[in-house]
Amino acid sequence: MNNVAGTTGHAWLPRATCDSSCVGADPASPRWRVVLRVTLRLALALLLAPGVPLILLPLPGQMRLRQFYCRAVLRCFGARISVSGAPIRNLSGVLVVSPHMSWLDVFAIGSVLPAEFVARADLFGESMARRLHIIPIERSSLRQLPGVVDTVADRLRAGQTVVAFPEGTTWCGVACGSFYPAMFQAAIDAGRPVQPLRLTYHHIDGLISTAPAFVGDDTMWGAMIRLICSRRTLAHVHVESLQLPGTDRRDLASRCQSAVGVGVQRRPGKQQSERHVLVAS
Repeated sequence: MNNVAGTTGHAWLPRATCDSSCVGADPASPRWRVVLRVTLRLALALLLAPGVPLILLPLPGQMRLRQFYCRAVLRCFGARISVSGAPIRNLSGVLVVSPHMSWLDVFAIGSVLPAEFVARADLFGESMARRLHIIPIERSSLRQLPGVVDTVADRLRAGQTVVAFPEGTTWCGVACGSFYPAMFQAAIDAGRPVQPLRLTYHHIDGLISTAPAFVGDDTMWGAMIRLICSRRTLAHVHVESLQLPGTDRRDLASRCQSAVGVGVQRRPGKQQSERHVLVAS
């Protein structure tokens, strides 16, 4: 994810041009609705806490429990999920890739697709990282990247589905970044296909919403409060065509990037972002 201002890193460290000026808060909900949502969040947290050991155990219904947990988190923040495109049932041993906007991405994708995630484990905390089966990655450490790629390849060979965000950092959702090819090497090494997803966030009228974005100098607390205080957010997952791995990770990354329709671009201005309309399929 982004939000590493002032951190030194390697020359290939992904950097987004998005900052706080890209993020537009949605119209505020009535105060009673905000209070109700916060109360619901606390109630669900207490309700889910006893079920944490169950989610961590290898039970037959574990995946459904994890999906339920992710959907509950979305509900706590006033978000709803919808899916379109190709079927995503029976995915096994597939590398799933998606654009990256927010800490909420893991829960949005996790609510519709049982999978493990390559993400910053420190962002979620140790308990939640274990619950969501996070494969930890440190963006600023180039030396650790081959080990993460090998871990992902091993998981794919074992028939597990893994989600990665190849942009390597978060963007606002209007501007977006290129897919870096490194993580695609895992699919090539394992001889497994790649499933591109197009994840977007919207207002209830279909316009692009940047409220869930986690960019620039955003703090986790500030991003969460902005989302809680916003009106309903719609998270939409469009499932694109499955891509065969081939032998060239750059070609594979390019094919997946074209499939989801992302590419490096600078955000031209706050007003233009509010005119982008959802085209789901």
